[in-house]
Amino acid sequence: MNLAALLARAARTRPNNPAILVGGKLVCTYGGLGERVARLAGWLRSGADLQPGDRVGFAMTNCAEFIEVLWACWHAGLAAVPINAKLHPSDFQYILSNSGARACFVTPDLAADVESILPQAPACERMIVTGSGAYAAMFDAAPIPMVAASPEDLAWLFYTSGTTGRPKGAMLTHRNLFGCLNGYLSDMDRVTEDAHWLHAAPMSHASGLYSLPYVALAARQVISPSGKFDPAEIAELLGKLTNLSFFAAPTMVKRMTEHPVMRTADTTNLRTIVYGGAPMYLADIKTAIDCFGPKFAQLYGQGESPMTITALSRTEFANPNKAEFESRLSSVGRPFVNTEVQIMDADDNPLPPGELGEVCVRGEPVMAGYWNNPDASAEALRGGWLHTGDIGVMDAAGYLTLKDRSKDMIISGGTNIYPREVEEVMLLHPGVLEVSVIGEPDPDWGENVVAFVVPREGAGLDEKDLDRFCLDNMARFKRPKSYHFIDALPKNNYGKVLKTDLRERLASANR
Repeated sequence: MNLAALLARAARTRPNNPAILVGGKLVCTYGGLGERVARLAGWLRSGADLQPGDRVGFAMTNCAEFIEVLWACWHAGLAAVPINAKLHPSDFQYILSNSGARACFVTPDLAADVESILPQAPACERMIVTGSGAYAAMFDAAPIPMVAASPEDLAWLFYTSGTTGRPKGAMLTHRNLFGCLNGYLSDMDRVTEDAHWLHAAPMSHASGLYSLPYVALAARQVISPSGKFDPAEIAELLGKLTNLSFFAAPTMVKRMTEHPVMRTADTTNLRTIVYGGAPMYLADIKTAIDCFGPKFAQLYGQGESPMTITALSRTEFANPNKAEFESRLSSVGRPFVNTEVQIMDADDNPLPPGELGEVCVRGEPVMAGYWNNPDASAEALRGGWLHTGDIGVMDAAGYLTLKDRSKDMIISGGTNIYPREVEEVMLLHPGVLEVSVIGEPDPDWGENVVAFVVPREGAGLDEKDLDRFCLDNMARFKRPKSYHFIDALPKNNYGKVLKTDLRERLASANR
């Protein structure tokens, strides 16, 4: 079944439902969107001579055109290759070349960057700038029927963030993305026709994927006028649009809770903030609940199993008086109904509840493999399980708590130390805004614990005070041996802390 059937159904059964809004302004209904998608698909097949299975690149900031191009690709039997708009031109070149994309749609702000690298992406025969006359002319093409697709056909080629080398393309099929859609509706939150999904995060990532249930239910997608994450803009939209939900990385949630406009905003129209993509510390989510109310849902996933490994549904946040409330908030929830999660040891043997090991997952949403990388595919999917590289523990009730990436674990004096545990404690200090913990080589102990700390403005934080706090609140062997105060933590475009950069900074300081 082709994903495009979801839009075709919405256009047929709910043609007058609003489909896309920019801010509070209606751009098109589902009937209009269905017509535009069928015509653009016609141009892709006839005007661009693309064949089913060909890849189409997207170098686009958030905009209404992203939606119609994405669904037109599926309607035409093509695979989408969305690229984070914040990447460097060299990353655009690598992804377009590696994927073999034959065409690339770009927003005007990125046109010069993409054009400059096209000679190094020889398969890419044309670049189309949205909003141009050439783009508008494509909709003069005759509409075509939706191309039949197998559930195993490639739908979305998702390139990983590449924090430890060149990104790999996770092959997500129509079956995978239907699994993502079904998981959201079964385990995360309900969607009704009057619901609004705001694209506050990049549409090339979680926000775009989580629009699927909104199309399936003929609900509304909203593009912020700036096309970017802006807490003040979100506060304004909350005053205009009812039943509003959006995806936010933990860093975005933290910025909203600290923004003066958001702290005083009327959140009556807020339905759900779905957060994920990086660790959300207990102190931060408790602050967010105090600010917005229990209007949250959490996901844990990877590009290889998009947004669908475990979930902490909206209902889990509703009763703070439950004895297990804080432990549940510290977890990443339970496996989705269409996934199976197992904690495994170093030899891929399953571990019982309470034992630490690697988080492994199998099920409908798990990728088919890495694009043109059979060795990496075989390693990641060995034994039929996706090996996430994350270390976690599952309790008897089936709730998963993540400790760290396996490569980030610190071994000091033969004892495993999980940086996130140290970070959780340090964030309880009122003078600590952000913290990231890494290991430093030590000839006697193997590794020492080192903390990079971003102090709150005006906190007057010093090393002696922070060290005493750590000694009072954690085991002595876990406490950092040194503290480095910095203005900001280095992060990638998805808000994940780049611990590799911190290790390099530490090595340079020690030379």
